[in-house]
Amino acid sequence: MSNLNSVKKAVHYFKDSLSSCCICPRRCGVDRAGGKTGYCRAGLKASVYSHLAHQGEEPPISGERGSGTIFFSRCNMKCVYCQNYRFSQLDEGKEVTTGELADEMVSLEKRGCHNINLVSPTHYLPQILSALKEALEKGLSVPIVYNTSGYELKETMEAIEGVMDIYLPDMRYSDNSAAKKYSDAPDYVERNREAVLEMHRQAGDLITDEEGIAKRGVIIRLLALPGNISGTIETLRFIKNNISKNTYLSIMSQYYPTFKAYSYPEISRAIGREEYANVVDEAHLLGLNDGWVQESPRDIDTKFFGTNITPE
Repeated sequence: MSNLNSVKKAVHYFKDSLSSCCICPRRCGVDRAGGKTGYCRAGLKASVYSHLAHQGEEPPISGERGSGTIFFSRCNMKCVYCQNYRFSQLDEGKEVTTGELADEMVSLEKRGCHNINLVSPTHYLPQILSALKEALEKGLSVPIVYNTSGYELKETMEAIEGVMDIYLPDMRYSDNSAAKKYSDAPDYVERNREAVLEMHRQAGDLITDEEGIAKRGVIIRLLALPGNISGTIETLRFIKNNISKNTYLSIMSQYYPTFKAYSYPEISRAIGREEYANVVDEAHLLGLNDGWVQESPRDIDTKFFGTNITPE
């Protein structure tokens, strides 16, 4: 469970950060406290698209009763294929106060959710930390999940040590030219790898309880893109050589062209079965056998199965 003293320390660390915002790799330096907005378009208050008991996450996260998921509006990336573009790019959502956000967290636990799952939280981290402090003081006791695109600053991750129980980062690209073209994140690879290494240093490999529900650790999501544009095989090798051979992976075939993807012919199709199989096979060959694969490259319902990357 998130440590209240660590949360208080992080709240203090980010106390004045919105006056010259440098929370993420964009380092915009804008005065959000004074009404300005930077790359992510986020302001002084957090904006939430929805909060619910979500069944669509990996099995240790969703469990039987669902993950208490809070979807935040806006993003510090601009993925042309974003499946959540309505709230990540078109900014749909509602501004909430710190107290309202804390109450949402407490309410989700009371509904029986296994955890509080913060989706795309980075640009609202100061507000989230203040809300989390209030929620913990009101009795919140479930694990906190940091569910991120992986475009993070190592220093920001260091500042929240002891706050997050579970890290659920993407490792979206292994080549910065692709990251720039499709997500406008020209330094994604370096920032992503530094951040995920720090997440693993803090939380380690996945630990579950007797019912298989995640209590602590890291799960890395790998979204395979058409034509190996994501460089997922290269990322698998990085994970094996630099993070841990026991890392739990979620290898996703759910990509489908949406938002602006049809302007890019090379990604205006679903990933092929053979392309996806090559990624899964490489994971197996590398000995990365913990995690989940999806049933079919053309099944976009995010259905996971098994407790091992290689299905029985």
